Amino acid sequence: MFGEGPRDARVVLVGEQPGDKEDVAGEPFVGPAGQLLDRALADSGIERSATYVTNIVKHFKWTPRGKRRIHQKPNATEVNACWPWLEAEVNAIGPDIVVCLGATAAQGILGRQFRVTQQRGEILESSHGWRVTATVHPSAILRADDREQQYEAFVRDLRAVAALLAGQAA
Repeated sequence: MFGEGPRDARVVLVGEQPGDKEDVAGEPFVGPAGQLLDRALADSGIERSATYVTNIVKHFKWTPRGKRRIHQKPNATEVNACWPWLEAEVNAIGPDIVVCLGATAAQGILGRQFRVTQQRGEILESSHGWRVTATVHPSAILRADDREQQYEAFVRDLRAVAALLAGQAA
């Protein structure tokens, strides 16, 4: 599944992989994590319609559990296999910043040594010449015991992206 958004988006948001809801709908970030992302973008002053949203892995990796399809974390081989599509998406758009949502996206773009817990919110340059920052994936907030605190930190990260964009000419 490819991403969606305007070709002139200044922000590209990169998640891990489509979830069950996304796989069924054929659109990225439309499930519970996508709804939380939409709320956080609005709270941070970034319009979702002005962003391009995609995933580093283009397919939903899952295992059956009864009638449900349960998410499985993609491995490095799957990330590498999908890399050409992500690279083409980002290069075609040419955003001001790429925001990695979660460790899989961040490590796929910035290298396996990257740690969201330690480097969250830092503005870095990838080996591909992209300006990149990383934060948690919205699904991690949904699973957290301290959801409100995690949500507030997520919005702070996105506000920093909004401030960076505001400081640059459109």
